[in-house]
Amino acid sequence: MIHILVVQPNSETFWVAPYVIGAFLFGLIMVIIHFILRSLQISRDFLWYRQLLSHRKLPLSRKRILENYPFYKHLNSKFKKEFEHRVATFIDAKQFKHRYDDQVTDEQIVLVSCVACRLTFGRRNYAYPLLNAVLFFPEPFMSPTNEALHKGEFNPTAKVLAISWPDFKEGMDVTTDNLHLGLHEFTHVIHFESKHSSNVDATRFKKFTQEILRELMKPEVRAKVDATRFFRDYAFTNQYEFMAVLSEYYFESNELFKKEFPAIYKHLTKALLYKKEWILN
Repeated sequence: MIHILVVQPNSETFWVAPYVIGAFLFGLIMVIIHFILRSLQISRDFLWYRQLLSHRKLPLSRKRILENYPFYKHLNSKFKKEFEHRVATFIDAKQFKHRYDDQVTDEQIVLVSCVACRLTFGRRNYAYPLLNAVLFFPEPFMSPTNEALHKGEFNPTAKVLAISWPDFKEGMDVTTDNLHLGLHEFTHVIHFESKHSSNVDATRFKKFTQEILRELMKPEVRAKVDATRFFRDYAFTNQYEFMAVLSEYYFESNELFKKEFPAIYKHLTKALLYKKEWILN
């Protein structure tokens, strides 16, 4: 005798399957959207990445220092509010120390934070996650790495940025020599971040740094660089110093930089995601 087993369809199976398929498709669409947005973020800003809902404020004594910072004064009211928020956030997140246990002043804390936030004002990730502390020296200091005098140095292992305060201040006060210690050293920090982080700002900086280096290797561009000697010789020490020097020229000789080397200028603008309205004339 042959027994035939008839399996009755399970009605629940037919109801669950569409939901499973729907959930899978929804997840797939979200993943696709994520990668599309991430790709777009490489080259442009998004409104929802700017500070919109809440804004930190500085105490009055520190706000007065901020109000005298040229970059802040140049901004419109919306960006002033956001810049203050970023400076206040940076200050809260970092430690500020003096090498010889002298008191760190509000001027030192606010101005260093202003320079840091000015450089990253186009970025979503502006708080330098690989930096924990700023260490002030009263003069150039001996570096343990090469036993030479340094005006500034980033130690990625200790997550400390050491700076000579008089040289930092001179770099801020003199705006026509393309020497700005603060911008130079903070560029080192974000360059190092681009090598060790996968966030979208780090990815963007890494991508356009490579574009800049490829542009520099073009025979006609290198010939012009050598002929004009537009960038100081120290820029060609290595790629880290080159990018740091570029940032100094970008902020202190913006129009001339754009005129002389438009392709490099364009790549750096995208690396920093900077807006023309933020550039001081």
